[in-house]
Amino acid sequence: MDSSHSSVQYELLAEIGKGAYGKVYKARDLKNNGKFVALKRIEIPRREEGIPFIVIREVAWLKKLAVFDHPNVIRLFDVHLTPQNDQMMKLTLVFELIDQDLSALLMKVDERGLPHKKIKDMMIQLFRGLDFLHLNHVVHRDLKPQNILVSSTGQVKLADFGLARVYSFNMALTPVVVTLWYRAPEILLYSRYAAGVDIWSVGCIFAEMVQLRPLLCGISDIDQLHKIFDTLGLPEEVDWPADSPLPYSSFTPRPNKPTEDIVPKFDSLGKDLLHKCLHFNPGKRISTYEALAHPYFNDTSEHFDVEVKKE
Repeated sequence: MDSSHSSVQYELLAEIGKGAYGKVYKARDLKNNGKFVALKRIEIPRREEGIPFIVIREVAWLKKLAVFDHPNVIRLFDVHLTPQNDQMMKLTLVFELIDQDLSALLMKVDERGLPHKKIKDMMIQLFRGLDFLHLNHVVHRDLKPQNILVSSTGQVKLADFGLARVYSFNMALTPVVVTLWYRAPEILLYSRYAAGVDIWSVGCIFAEMVQLRPLLCGISDIDQLHKIFDTLGLPEEVDWPADSPLPYSSFTPRPNKPTEDIVPKFDSLGKDLLHKCLHFNPGKRISTYEALAHPYFNDTSEHFDVEVKKE
């Protein structure tokens, strides 16, 4: 991990993102022909023994994944760790710069929406990136449109997938309402979870790409669960997680809504894929491998040019 001062190499141009854990800047790499990059800066408390081991482990893991250079995962170029003072260190991560995230893209799409063929191309890229993470035993845990980057040529890249534990050194996880909208029920029920949480999030994002609005918009964990059950129906009791502190009996049964009422703009294959992503029981959700083989993607091309309304 390079401890040299990153400001010598990188010229900050503009702040392009701000979250609970730090800021993201557009910058110029002065040692690489002025190439544009994205800098993410995170403050981490110092320990008596020096750099927290978990930080070293997580960053080493990120750099290892970067070696594969997967086309649908954001590329990490460099890492710098510098002391701020006796209490804090500054972690700077240097990533490739992508034009916009999926949230910004969807806000620019006109009322006709994205053509289904383009949605298919974006979805298969999303599943390919996620399949790569899952094959490497990585669960993203926070998939949402803001963490899915889309280049001007339509290439989709997953971002913000490896630093949840590093971030926790800075502050407690700040509840963000929007993140709730893509959160799997097993997380909302305080149950054990695995890779299936990412599949649920992808299902919610899939519906949003087609409908141009979020599918499930709660304002708290409990409200989000009610939104899920109001839309998809209360699951069978046999599928309820045994380790959840919230009993099945505390929720009122609801009838399942017809798929046409939930996602009227979907074709039959799209609805089938969506339902397999949004199965309440994570053990019965579709895997990335199965999703990539789904007939919904039979006529998918590799990339596309994104058409948006003019500013």
